[in-house]
Amino acid sequence: MSQPGFFDLSRRYEGLDASGDPLVAIAASVPFELFRGKLQRSLVKGGLRKAERDRKSAASRKPWDEVLIFKVLVLQALYNLSDDAMEYQLRDRLSFMRFVGLGLEDAVPDAKTLWLYREALAKAGSVEGLFNQFDTYLKAKGYLAMGGQIIDATIVPAPRQRNSRDDNSMVKAGKTPPEWEAHPAKNHQKDKDARWTKKHGKSHFGYKNHISIDRKHKLVRRYAVSAASVHDSQKLEDVLDPDNTASGVWADSAYRSAETEEMLADRAMKSYIHRRGNRGKPLTPRQEAANKTRSKVRARVEHVFGTQHTSMGGKFVRAIGIVRATTKIGMQNLAYNMRRLVVLERAAAIVT
Repeated sequence: MSQPGFFDLSRRYEGLDASGDPLVAIAASVPFELFRGKLQRSLVKGGLRKAERDRKSAASRKPWDEVLIFKVLVLQALYNLSDDAMEYQLRDRLSFMRFVGLGLEDAVPDAKTLWLYREALAKAGSVEGLFNQFDTYLKAKGYLAMGGQIIDATIVPAPRQRNSRDDNSMVKAGKTPPEWEAHPAKNHQKDKDARWTKKHGKSHFGYKNHISIDRKHKLVRRYAVSAASVHDSQKLEDVLDPDNTASGVWADSAYRSAETEEMLADRAMKSYIHRRGNRGKPLTPRQEAANKTRSKVRARVEHVFGTQHTSMGGKFVRAIGIVRATTKIGMQNLAYNMRRLVVLERAAAIVT
């Protein structure tokens, strides 16, 4: 084995560039410094740092750069990696090192550090603010919410709980089983917010990611997180985007009701929600044809979930409790929008 040369690392990076490293495109398209101020305030609010006025001395160990850690959290969302796997990949993968701004000789944030920073963001409830800040940037770039909005939800699996029926009954009633309270370590590992649900005859445990995307650019504009058992329609108002330049709203038949139609009409929005037949009263051929036409538009939202499920390593969240799950799912939606921006920028470059 030959001795490593001075230019070997540069040649490795050139090879990555020639292969089309996707992280280079994201780093070029996303101004990560945009998030620094909000990240600093969030870490203070989340209890991980003290405000400058409260610091007694500047002699303590210098904390990790908040933007660097945020980039690592984006990487985790892009590839759905655990904290331990993320630490290993940061040490092993040149593309990851370059993306976050680390050299071969630099220290790497460990798994515990990543957990602490993400926990601070969760306590501060800051990921939605970071998501909205990036959405404002997208609009400033010309990617306005246009063409109407498409709404849907997807189940996000979480680690399954091996509970007894009695335990599950108490959790659903908002109580904690006495055995768990007697063992705090066990209690901390129990997810009391995730729920079971059935879809297409299969049981799923976890949460739901409710989103609204714009028809024009296929960007996630608003989102909400709930337990998996919550019906999709219950989060409709939470994800409706009032800033879309068009009034159309597309969704599947689960969202249709007389109350929903009245609510959309009151907001001057036009419903393109699928109709569904009832027992003894099937859809007419005209209604079936209208549903088929609407499906061609509504299918665009499935591309978002498909990207998260396949290209981004799956939707599974390694989190306990809805606060942490909301942080993880919010980061998934934000990371998707960053990927989507790269696609939109490339398409714009070809046109011009």
